[in-house]
Amino acid sequence: MTNPQQLPADLPVPVDDGAADHLPGTLVPALPLSSTAGDRVDLSRLGSGRSILYVYPMTGRPDVDLPEGWDRIPGARGCTTEACDFRDHFQELRAAGAVHVYGLSSQSTAYQTEVVDRLSLPFPMLSDESFALQEALGLPVFSAPGHDRLYSRLTLVIADGVIEHVFYPVFPPNRHAGQVLDWLTSHPRAG
Repeated sequence: MTNPQQLPADLPVPVDDGAADHLPGTLVPALPLSSTAGDRVDLSRLGSGRSILYVYPMTGRPDVDLPEGWDRIPGARGCTTEACDFRDHFQELRAAGAVHVYGLSSQSTAYQTEVVDRLSLPFPMLSDESFALQEALGLPVFSAPGHDRLYSRLTLVIADGVIEHVFYPVFPPNRHAGQVLDWLTSHPRAG
């Protein structure tokens, strides 16, 4: 078993393959997704202001082995540490103008609810088991043993229903929320 809260020192760094270059300026589709808060969240109707949507492949659990070779796939490992980083920076992100913070993967809402509880996350996770958002926006994906399709790690800054900024690739995942915070701070919204 591996500890999902510790990252190996030799993780491969993902390279920018251009798979997210088309996203800035794109309208977010009307797409209600199941939330660990017990409701459905339509990303096109988040209201005014900025929302952070960090997309990740799959959160590991201490009692479940990761897919074979997981640590060698650039950008795969680190979902738990990324979630913890967003948890630890949550209040600062809100103070810097993030109205909403969400995590999203293709894992079930029940699986993600356990993660929210175990990690004491102050924000909901969204489930996209059918990859509807990936298909609507052309988000990058990859495969791993036992998983035909997983989301590649990226973060969208959504403002008034439009993708304002994209972080892709994301590395290191355990410091990514701080990177998002730095961007929000250095790019304040007018008004």
